[in-house]
Amino acid sequence: MPDDIKDTAQDIAIVGGGPAGLAAAEVLAQAGRAVTVYDRMPSVGRKLLIAGRGGLNITHSEPRADFLARYHPTGHLDAAIAAFPPEALRDWCAELGEPTFVGSSGRVFPTRFKASPLLRAWLARLDRLGVRIRTRHRLTAIGDTLAFETPDGPAEIRPQAALLALGGASWPRLGSDGRWVPLLQKLGVDVAPLEPANAGFTVAWSDLFRERFAGSPLKRVALACDGIAVRGEAVITEAGIEGGAVYALSRPLRTAIAARGSACLRVDLRPDLTRDALARRLSGARPGDSAATRLRKAAGLSPVAAGLLREAAGQSLPAEPEALAGLIKAAPLDLTGSAPIERAISTSGGVRLDALDDRAMLRARPGLFLAGEMLDWEAPTGGYLLQGAFAGGRAAAAGMLDWLGETGG
Repeated sequence: MPDDIKDTAQDIAIVGGGPAGLAAAEVLAQAGRAVTVYDRMPSVGRKLLIAGRGGLNITHSEPRADFLARYHPTGHLDAAIAAFPPEALRDWCAELGEPTFVGSSGRVFPTRFKASPLLRAWLARLDRLGVRIRTRHRLTAIGDTLAFETPDGPAEIRPQAALLALGGASWPRLGSDGRWVPLLQKLGVDVAPLEPANAGFTVAWSDLFRERFAGSPLKRVALACDGIAVRGEAVITEAGIEGGAVYALSRPLRTAIAARGSACLRVDLRPDLTRDALARRLSGARPGDSAATRLRKAAGLSPVAAGLLREAAGQSLPAEPEALAGLIKAAPLDLTGSAPIERAISTSGGVRLDALDDRAMLRARPGLFLAGEMLDWEAPTGGYLLQGAFAGGRAAAAGMLDWLGETGG
């Protein structure tokens, strides 16, 4: 057994070096506990770094009730977020030398936008607290001990308590590959199938539309499915459609596809105008104007929006202003499936929540705690995922401390 494993018999082991795992490590180390973080990748926090590549959206500033309503199932993270709300996360960033600001959309970003300065400062703090980090350690078995495959060969540890924060199955090249599922199933833990969340969906575009508009943004639109509507932006891809507004509807879209084989996504291409106002504009078009001119000048549609409207119509556009306005306000797209889970931002499914007690400990495995995306909850992009991971990891750490105190550990 390698020397760096022998000295961890009394440690608290955290397996998974993402935001949830590192947040738990910080709380535990501040409480005076010896903590070792194990991660299968060469370095920790890789998904956090990629998430911040275009600007690290760390949380959101909207009112608390609206904020909590973004999570499914409702109520699961309420207590954790109450204990570590968005304001606390922003204060924590500032303490690490990375103050934040609220963008025009209400999203919260570090002033330097990037994740790397925040992660470096965080790891430096963990090092000062005595947290040990062991990389290139892949968890291979969970029993009376935790077994790993390491660069020096197989190794086992027997910690006082352990926290698994292994992520879902999106972005497997960054560490979240879902290989923990059979390990927990062997223990009799019920795991809901991992599925893509915050992912794109497939649409059977015509060759002409795909070739012309793949990669084009749809700005200032409203999307709706099964009575749920979201304003935002989307992006046309070669295979279909993705983007923040689409991600916010991931769950109802997935549910509809699972139940019916497809989902109807209604796209309002001019959410700032009522149908009647749009019809009046179209009625005022000059008699000799082409359909393309009417869509551009009277309706104010961009080329990609006009192209999507034709795709949705599946035939010639209606000539009557009222009918055309109705189509612009609710262009139907037939979504046939989700993008592959490997391309999803996050995953749904995971360990079912009723397998845990209120301390985030597995009921069937005293001393083994879980946190983060490997649990069966989900949220849209916009800062909710990271807030949930930070708050959930800290809550699980508090649960561990409570259990250790109760058991004399």
